[in-house]
Amino acid sequence: MTAPVFLVDPADLDTDPVLVTGAEGRHAATVRRIGVGETVHLVDGAGNRAHCVVTAVGRDTVTCAVRERVHEEAPVPRITVVQALPKGDRGELAVEVMTEAGVDAVVPWQAERCVTRWRGDRAAKALAKWRSAARAAAKQARRSRIPEIAEPAGRAEEVAELLASASLGIVLHEEGAVRLSELELPEKLSAPGGHVVLVVGPEGGFTDAELAAFEAVGAVRALLGPTVLRTSTAGVAALAVLQARCDRW
Repeated sequence: MTAPVFLVDPADLDTDPVLVTGAEGRHAATVRRIGVGETVHLVDGAGNRAHCVVTAVGRDTVTCAVRERVHEEAPVPRITVVQALPKGDRGELAVEVMTEAGVDAVVPWQAERCVTRWRGDRAAKALAKWRSAARAAAKQARRSRIPEIAEPAGRAEEVAELLASASLGIVLHEEGAVRLSELELPEKLSAPGGHVVLVVGPEGGFTDAELAAFEAVGAVRALLGPTVLRTSTAGVAALAVLQARCDRW
C-alpha cells in the first residue's frame, strides 16, 4: 500500500526530524491513527517530498525522521483547465477529480450562460472551497504538487488571453471538427514551457461571441466523444485523453 501523504510548510520540510502539527498533525494522529514505525510521505505542495518514518505520536502531532528527500519535476506539458462554473457543489467535484487525474491548474470561469454566479462574499467562499478540494484531492492522489486554483475569469477576453499564451488552446465543443483523441499535437508541447489550455463551457453552452473570441486567438474546437457530458465531468474526461496523448500517463 502506498504511504499516506501529509502536507507541511516548505520550511518545516527542510528540518529533520519533521514535526507535523496543526490540522495535518491532528488528522495524522487522530483520524488516520498513524503509529510509530509507519512510513509516511511529507510534501510541500510544490514538488518536494520527504520519505519518512514516524518516531513519535502525540495528541495532535507526529514526529517524522527523514529517510530520503526527492524533488519531483513538474510534468510537461503543463495542462490548465478553464472550468465554467457548474451548478451547486459540482464545481468542487470537478476540481477534486481533475486533481486526482493530474491537472496542473484550474481557472474558474464565469461564462455568459453560467447559472451559478460568484459575487462578493460568495465568490471568496466558493474559491476557498475549490482550493480546499484541490488540497485534499492532491493528498488522496499522493501528489507532491497541489494544482493552482486561479482567481476567477469573468470575461471571454480573459480566457482568450490565456489561450493565446498557450502552446495549444482547445475548446471542448459538441460540434468540434475533430475528436480530441485524434487532434494533431504540435511538437512544441513536449519542449520546456509546453502548455495546453483546455476550455470547458457551461451547461448552457458557449455564446457565439465567446467562441469567436477563442477562435480569433487560434484555439481549436474539439469533440470529446459521441455522448454529452456535464460541465463538471467533461473536464476530467478530456484531461484523461490529454494525459495519455501527451505521455504524462
